[in-house]
This record gives sequence, C-alpha cells and structure tokens, in this order.
Amino acid sequence: MERGRDFTDLALGLVSAQSFPAIVGIADHMLKSSDVLLVGYEKIGSGHCTAIVRGRIADVRLAIEEGAERAQQFGQELSTLVIPRPDPNLEKILPIGSLLAQLTTGTRGHRLSSHAVGLLETRGFPAMVGAADAMLKAADVMLTAYETIGAGLCTAIVRGTASNTAIALEAGMAEADRIGELHAVMLVPRPLEDLDQSLPLAPALQKELRPLQLPLNLKQKETEPLVLNAATEDAVAVEASPEALPLEPPSP
Repeated sequence: MERGRDFTDLALGLVSAQSFPAIVGIADHMLKSSDVLLVGYEKIGSGHCTAIVRGRIADVRLAIEEGAERAQQFGQELSTLVIPRPDPNLEKILPIGSLLAQLTTGTRGHRLSSHAVGLLETRGFPAMVGAADAMLKAADVMLTAYETIGAGLCTAIVRGTASNTAIALEAGMAEADRIGELHAVMLVPRPLEDLDQSLPLAPALQKELRPLQLPLNLKQKETEPLVLNAATEDAVAVEASPEALPLEPPSP
C-alpha cells in the first residue's frame, strides 16, 4: 500500500483482546499477512485492548481474519469489526488516526528499531518490576517502557537481539511466577516499522541526549568585605613593620 496516499477512503479494522502482549502479537501477524497499516491501540480498562488497522477493504478483511485466527491460538476471547469507508465525522472524534500524521512529518524511527521486542505481562505491579529487573540482569536488553491496561495487568517491554530477548523473557517469567502472577509473554523477533512505531517508548529513546555545553555561566556568590577594628589594624601594622623583619639573612 502506498504510504503517501489519502487514507480517508480506506476501510477500518478493529480487533480486541484481553492482554497487551496478545494484542501486539495479533497486530504483528495482521501486518505480516496483509497490506494494512497499524494506526494504534485503544485501551479501555479491565484488560481490554484493541488494535486498529487501515487499508483497502479486501486487505483489512484478510487482516482481521488472520488476527482472529491468531487470537484463537493465544486462547483469547475477542471481538472484531470491519468498517468500509468510515465516515469522516467518525475519524475526527475517535483517536484512530494519530499515527497517520507521523507518516508525513518524518518523525519515525529510533536507535532500537531493528531489535526484537519482548513483552512480559503480569497481574500486579511488583511482579512486573521484579520481572523487569530479572530480565535486565539476565541478558543484554533494554527496558524501553511499561504498559498498564487495567484489571491489575502490567506489561514490561524490552528490546534487544532475538537471542538476548528470549533469554531475558525466560528469566522474567521465572521471577514473575515467584513474586506474583504471570499473565502473558510475547516475543516479536523482527517487528515491522508500523508495529514498532505503535509501541510506547521511554523518553530517552524519543529524544536524543545533548552533550553538556562549555563554558558554563556559573554565578559566584559575592562575599562582603572584611571590616577590621582599630586594634586589629594596629596588630597587623606591627606584624608587617619593616623594622620588625630582618632584611638580610643572618651570617653563618
């Protein structure tokens, strides 16, 4: 599908599941099986997440069918919807086109775009934090963000090579089970650009850090001049008197 075209004449497809790693895996499968564009996710609480795609009607229908099949493999109860040529009023009200603006601004991409994506979902925030710490210590991965979708479900998202991400997920699963409840795990070895740009990122990845600029304009604190009384001035004068100091070193 040509990325520079007007998307208003295309169909809209929605797939809903009850796990963030599951909906990411479903979205990845839809993108790789059909010529559609992932425009984002909607999270409405209680663990419900919806992936939203755009494309030609036939492509969207195929993507939704493939997404439903993958959801069944994940054991997910889901709902799907295909809307051919959605009304412009619908697009203005619903947040279903936020990613489209990025296609024309050139603000896409970051330094981990080529890395695998690992998602580990727990029920309970302490279990997610513990699992994230275990993943970072077990393999060369970076924690890029975490996602909450309600019902106590939290997802830690890590990036790294496919092998490192797989090792990290194994360590995270064991730690999550030890602390609390492990809910879902997903590994995406080669994420497409559309999938990658829809995932949350840490602020450090969204903005490049700027080096420290020198010299620095440091303001020094001004000190008050020392005021000497008369007795102190006389003492200083005596100590500094030329008569009191030897002018030549003593002869041996």
